[in-house]
Amino acid sequence: MRSKILGLITLGLLSVNAWSYGVGQSTHPMRANQKFITTEFTGIIADGTGVGVQARYTQKLNDKIRIDGGLGIGGGERSSRLFVGADYEMFPDYAKQPRISMKLGYENASEFGDRINTFSITPTASKGFSFWGKEGYPFVALPVSVGLNSDTRTYETMVGLTGGWTGKVPLNIRQLSKLTASVEMNLGLKDTYTGVFMGLSYPIN
Repeated sequence: MRSKILGLITLGLLSVNAWSYGVGQSTHPMRANQKFITTEFTGIIADGTGVGVQARYTQKLNDKIRIDGGLGIGGGERSSRLFVGADYEMFPDYAKQPRISMKLGYENASEFGDRINTFSITPTASKGFSFWGKEGYPFVALPVSVGLNSDTRTYETMVGLTGGWTGKVPLNIRQLSKLTASVEMNLGLKDTYTGVFMGLSYPIN
């Protein structure tokens, strides 16, 4: 069953054109050294519209730090992208206190015919709740970034507002019990895209 699920994730990545990003599994509870492989549907609504998929790898290194990375490929105005990130937990989700973290990221992307190197910092708050007997983890983030255009030797600052949710797949199907679902939306506040992301993650250890 595990090989079939990994095969479906790989097939999903290779079957359509894509670009990438989003908060991903940066806020979902993970044990130390746990790893996720994720396939995400992406829908860009504004500033380079279109749909696609992306692949993401996430690993929690210790109690405070987790890393992720991934890629998106395809045609259109956002034709390719590679990204890596590291999230540091400043305060845990405890009692009435939300989890607060800071994520540093780097992207190398081909956008609108130019090569863009983007450095970002993303403060994030999340909190676990019970929804109809199932644990869910809504979050809100404020990604702030600087994009360096290597073709024109210019730069611009970008600001977005992201909200989303992660949790176990809300279906009582034994074969899906290990999967984690995620949904998020990024609202482009300044010089960035507005988009919707939906993903499924599978633990690989």
